[in-house]
Amino acid sequence: SDIGSQKERVVTEEEWLQKWEMGNIGFHKEQGHPLLQKYMHILLNGRSGLRIFFPLCGKAVEMKWLADMGHSVVGVEVSEQAVKEFFSEHSLPYCEEPVPEIPGAKMFQSTSGNISLYCCSIYDLSSSIVGKFDGVWDRGALVAVNPCDRQRYVSLMVNLMEKSSSYLLVTVSYDPNKHKGPPFYVPESEIKSLFG
Repeated sequence: SDIGSQKERVVTEEEWLQKWEMGNIGFHKEQGHPLLQKYMHILLNGRSGLRIFFPLCGKAVEMKWLADMGHSVVGVEVSEQAVKEFFSEHSLPYCEEPVPEIPGAKMFQSTSGNISLYCCSIYDLSSSIVGKFDGVWDRGALVAVNPCDRQRYVSLMVNLMEKSSSYLLVTVSYDPNKHKGPPFYVPESEIKSLFG
């Protein structure tokens, strides 16, 4: 399948930070994602008290929903502004501390302890730092990752998953020759080869 000119496209961390600073965050959904509501039963699979990972979480409202249901939520986001906006928009008190294993990284944790958001590059995380997860909600991460980094991203995701983990992935389908991304077009065949 032809992914057009997207193959070589790279969006830098600075560009993502600028999107947040400029308020250019059309990818953020105020109401949460209808597909998570629709497929929540698959993510949870009848289980309670899960550890759920939000890669490139932004300020996703779904993190609060799942925490309110008794799950433990961990997210990673490069924009400190996004992380702080998440806590302030939900009136959640939090504390902030450095992450000793990652120079310059911070972890923001709700006072209740059930939401922990790491502010750093996702590629700085590992299971030795954040542990493993029962579920992953990938609403805009794989499609935001630079095409050249997909294999690295998926290897990390697989490493962070427990054996019985559920992974919910949302992608977008369009003609990659007409839009440079992000979100990037990830054909189904590539998803299958990436995740195996």
